[in-house]
Amino acid sequence: METGGVVSRRSFIKLASVGVSSCFVPAVLGQGVFVKEKKNTQSLNFVFILVDDMGWTDAGCFGSSFYDTPNIDKLAASGIMFTNGYAACPVCSPTRASIMAGKYPARMDTTDYFGAAQPGGWKRNTPLLPAKYIEQLPHEELTIAEALKESGYNTFFAGKWHLGGENFWPETQGFDVNKGGWTRGGPYGGKKYFSPYGNPRLEDGPDGEHLPDRLATETCRFMESNKDKPFFADLSFYSVHTPLISREDLKAKYAEKAKTVKFEGDKFIPEGQRKARQVQDHAVYGGMIEAMDMAVGKVLDKIKALGIEDRTVVMFMSDNGGLSTSEGSPTSNLPLRAGKGWLYEGGIREPMIVRWPGVTRGGTTCDEPVISTDFYPTMLDMAGLKPRTAQHVDGVSFTPLLKGKKFTRGPIYWHYPHYGNQGGRPGGAVRDGDWKLIEFYGDKVGDNIIELYNLKEDIGEYNNLAEKMPSKAAKMRKMLENWLKSVDAKMPTPNPKYKS
Repeated sequence: METGGVVSRRSFIKLASVGVSSCFVPAVLGQGVFVKEKKNTQSLNFVFILVDDMGWTDAGCFGSSFYDTPNIDKLAASGIMFTNGYAACPVCSPTRASIMAGKYPARMDTTDYFGAAQPGGWKRNTPLLPAKYIEQLPHEELTIAEALKESGYNTFFAGKWHLGGENFWPETQGFDVNKGGWTRGGPYGGKKYFSPYGNPRLEDGPDGEHLPDRLATETCRFMESNKDKPFFADLSFYSVHTPLISREDLKAKYAEKAKTVKFEGDKFIPEGQRKARQVQDHAVYGGMIEAMDMAVGKVLDKIKALGIEDRTVVMFMSDNGGLSTSEGSPTSNLPLRAGKGWLYEGGIREPMIVRWPGVTRGGTTCDEPVISTDFYPTMLDMAGLKPRTAQHVDGVSFTPLLKGKKFTRGPIYWHYPHYGNQGGRPGGAVRDGDWKLIEFYGDKVGDNIIELYNLKEDIGEYNNLAEKMPSKAAKMRKMLENWLKSVDAKMPTPNPKYKS
């Protein structure tokens, strides 16, 4: 179908062919998948890297033949790639809240990106009014930073926060140091991705300094000053969120590379009332991806140079799917359907990597579904710290998978009672094993749209089996209904001003 730009058939088979609950390593890596856990008297460090709007196939190790990501690829080669790693929401703030709190956004009422229109100020002509949501991460939630800080960790945050106003910035949520985290969800001040930044929590650097590199530099400085102490460093890139702005040299590189991309068929196909990009050939976005990858490499190199690699866990994730149906539609998430703002796989399945030195072996791939709520209990478990049972009502530790043990996480749920800026509509979803059900909320009771997919056989969600398998659909719909009740999920309501 193509020779450059999106996931190849060979890569697709590699990522999608293994069964649920399986972790495997290519035979070329030699005997054994996992190594025996080493006893270390020093506490583990954690470096959590979160990319904004990065799609599932936006890295070479996850199938891209267009974007150059040698550092992310090296991280994958030295850790475990989770091919079914999920964000808790198809937009940013809810997922970020789920990582910090270890809870589903629906339980916290943090279901849309903070700053989105509330129902009282809704101006769009839609059949439903979106549900009301909370526009900050509540202080009542004990964050992962607070939990680790209580256990003697020094804590650091760099980059995008987008979890509330000034009284809810990182320094009020358990972080000792905050470099760049504030209210806004993108680099919209100053020269955007270049200094001066116009960011009240990040001092301007030399004129033209590049933001992803600066955030990596700040992370390296923190690690160096804390190399003899346990630390938690959260590097949360603004990349690759809009505005779409790249270094000129990288833009030129990908403009030339785009000329070599051959793609048969339409570059954009209908998705609801939008069109979804089907090929990776956007020069500016390519430059943004590579610059972010360079920044990742800077941090990984520093960990090694400091001599702390054997006791530093590195986690890598994106907060929602790649932007494919709006705002320039810069990337394709093929073989997944749609992208950011949608409950289809392209909006919620993410590139996820975990490296735990002394426990996991490089090159491992795991197909067990896990979700962003799970990072919090997993980190505490890895560090040998007590679980926070009041906090971990949704998150589940996946350390058994990292240790090579058989483990099934159980059903995963989503609730997005909003109209996404990218064309998605209000709905909920549940994944259980290979099966996924999406329920798009209708204009009135009994008017909901049900879609049922077998993701093992239909990763692109093209074949809706709801009518062919009504009992399966009914069972999973009941699961979703019960879960929505259990978390007291807020629902959209009829829009009295709607004009059909």
